[in-house]
Order: sequence, then C-alpha cells, then structure tokens
Amino acid sequence: MKTVEELENLMTEPSAALIEDMVNIEGNIIILGIGGKMGPTLAVMAKRAIDEAGINKKVIGVSRFSSGTLKEDLESAGIETIAADLLNEEELKRLPVEKNVIYMAGNKFGTTGNEHYTWAMNAYLPGRVAEHFKGSNIVAFSTGNVYPLVPVYFGGCEELHPVAPVGEYGQSSLGRERVFTYFSQKDQTPLTIFRLNYAIDMRYGVILEIARSVYNEKPLDLSMGHVNVIWQGDANEYAIRSLLLASTPPTILNVTGPETLSVRWLANEFGRLFGKKPVFVGAEQDNALLNNASKAHKLFGYPRVSIREMIEWTADWVANDGETINKPTHFQERKGEF
Repeated sequence: MKTVEELENLMTEPSAALIEDMVNIEGNIIILGIGGKMGPTLAVMAKRAIDEAGINKKVIGVSRFSSGTLKEDLESAGIETIAADLLNEEELKRLPVEKNVIYMAGNKFGTTGNEHYTWAMNAYLPGRVAEHFKGSNIVAFSTGNVYPLVPVYFGGCEELHPVAPVGEYGQSSLGRERVFTYFSQKDQTPLTIFRLNYAIDMRYGVILEIARSVYNEKPLDLSMGHVNVIWQGDANEYAIRSLLLASTPPTILNVTGPETLSVRWLANEFGRLFGKKPVFVGAEQDNALLNNASKAHKLFGYPRVSIREMIEWTADWVANDGETINKPTHFQERKGEF
C-alpha cells in the first residue's frame, strides 16, 4: 500500500461474516461522532457490507463537519450526513430516531486543563443521547482506560475485572458507561459497551509512533513497556457486529488484539526492518494498561490482520514517507493525564 486510498480500501473491506450479520441487523444505522479517527472508515465499511448484501439500509453520519471535506467524502460514498452539535439540545432533538446507534462521540486529548468539557462530552451527553434514542440498539464506544494498570503476567483485564480508572479521562469514560447503563435498564434500551484499546492504522497509533521513533533514531520511553493493539478495520467490524449483541443489562466487550506486546520487541522488529538500532530510555515497569479480549475473539473470531502484517505495513509506510495524522496517542501515560 502506497496511498491513503489503497489503505482505506483495505480497511473498509467487509468480511463475509459482517455481510451476513448486516442482513440480520434490522433498520438503519446512525453513527454519532463520525468525524473522529475511526468513524469515517467504520461508516464506509458498513455501507459496503450493505451493498454487498444487496439490502436496503441507510448509514447516517452525524458530526459538526466544521472543516475539511469529510461531509462531501462521506456523501460520495453513499453515506447520508447530518451536521449537528450533539451538545446543542435542539440539534440533538432533530436527529432521526433510528433503530441502530453507534456512539463514538467523546473527548480524550486536551482533558488536562479542560476537564469540565471532557465530563460534559463523556458523561453528560450520553444521558441526553440515551433518552433521545430510547429503545434503539446502541453500541457505545468506551476505553480500556476504565481499568487499572495490572501486572504484565496477569494476562490483561477481562470484562469482569473491577474498574478503577486513573485520571479524569478514564473516570469520565466510566461515567459514560454508568449513565448509558442507567438508561439501558430504566428504558430497556439494548446496549453494548465497547471497551477498545488501541486501534491502529498506518497513519496513527502506537505501532506508528514506535516505528517513527526507531526510523528517526529518537529515544523511545519504555515505562509503559507492554501494550495491546488491533487493526482499525477489525475494530470497526467488531463494532458494527456488536449491534447484534446489544442487551439489557448491557453486554460489556473488551476489544483489542490477542497478544500482550512488548514495546521493546516491537521496536527491535522495526530496527531489523529499517536496519537501525532502537534508542531506549527508562525501563519497563511491572504493570501496564492491558486488556483481555478473548470474549470478543470467541464471538467474532481473531482479527483478520496480524501483528506482523501491521509491523511490516507500517515499516513500509514510514520508510516511504506515508501520510500521517499528527495526533500522538500518549500510550506511555501512566497517570491518566491526557
């Protein structure tokens, strides 16, 4: 892959299982907060699955669409768009009440110093959305940051592991889950809580940041010495298919890849591919933010894209100066300050 078009074509290709599940998802799909990193490719994947299934169903994307060409790009892919500020009550009330909702709105980066906005987006807004879409199937994006750091040998947190978020982003994300759960039980609204970390493609994410550090011979901090990752296309597919899991009480689903990955090992793999020696600072701690997504793998199968494919694709992308999204993940953050 040499171009963004080739990348996005691969990332939005629906699997046979998704096409089959799309037939069983009754009604249209509305995606709230489509303007983020994952929303556009998720929407296009859903539309391609609908088309390949030969069924009549709308995909509707909601965002402020305040800049850029995203609105036009989505519409050219057959996705209907609605420009709305979800925090504006009147604009929220005007949204069509569709049978299926994928909730991707939220705030993470810039929380420190602007905590009140993060809480409004992550914990207040879900209640307004849940009331508006009462009775719809909702997949609510959440994060592995609701869990505590756990020993590396632990195997990651399963869905039943006690939550203990570090920092206001993680705390407000747990608030989102609690508010959605309240309305799910109050109104019998089917819900899937989708705890994701970390989705990557070649333009963004943990793998890219490690690759660029090695390629540019910059020091790589090892203090968060282990991570989980999943290809963004696989995460998008899991999210769409999770509409069929929505229930009350809610279904909780961890979403990531099957491996507990050593940051040092990842860097050394890139070093081998680039012919460069990684530069490390700090040392691995004995705990990290790690999830166990074996439940999702049982339900949906293992991710279609393997970690070695991600490494090789990313190495080629970085070496050929591929386009990137300039948004650091801060995956090394151990105090929850984003």
